[in-house]
Amino acid sequence: MESRYELTGPELFEAERRQVADALPARRAEYATVRRAARACLAELGVPPAALVRGVDGAPRWPAGTVGSLTHCQGYRAAAAARTQDADGLGIDAEPCAPLPARVLARVTSAAERAHLDELGAAGANVPWCRLLFSAKEAYYKVWYPAMGCWLGFDDAEVLIEPGCGSGTFVVRPVSGGVRRARRADAAFDPVATGFPVLRGRWAADAGVVVTALIAPAGSLPRPAQAGRTATGTLRRAQ
Repeated sequence: MESRYELTGPELFEAERRQVADALPARRAEYATVRRAARACLAELGVPPAALVRGVDGAPRWPAGTVGSLTHCQGYRAAAAARTQDADGLGIDAEPCAPLPARVLARVTSAAERAHLDELGAAGANVPWCRLLFSAKEAYYKVWYPAMGCWLGFDDAEVLIEPGCGSGTFVVRPVSGGVRRARRADAAFDPVATGFPVLRGRWAADAGVVVTALIAPAGSLPRPAQAGRTATGTLRRAQ
């Protein structure tokens, strides 16, 4: 479910209210909206309303037997949910439809990805491909972290975007040998060795927002015990 305005409806659960008690009004409003959207998604699955509170890692905790994802940016809120019998994980991300600052781009992309972005830019489509690539990695991480229980750096995954007119598809795959891994305490971590799969997603760019979404079909993800450990991650925590 997506919305470009704040949703009204049932009040937040007490545990949710406590989490944003000290936040600014705008933050409390977006927090409430994505949770109302999430509960609407869960209702379609026949799941009764439940508090969606953040754990110590910042990721929201979904009701037993379900997986989901939340996202928000200026002018956009969205949530998605599925039963675990149908999906191992979901990842959605929304970003402003504007290019990344150059210093950020250098941090979140590999040389191969920057060459890919140059090719996409030469095609002439009016899409901020660098922002789209960033968003795809964020969506991938939102599938990765709940399943693997460890961090994933921007250099641990690469994105290949298949362009379209305002929408299209993309592929994200884990990669070995991230160029910044030497800065970490556990430089031997190899995301490929975890068995985490390549995932295909969809993207759309419209009305000032870039949105990406991924789904991992049931049975496609490795168990958390198979995951290696990384040092403190560089990707943003889930909402």
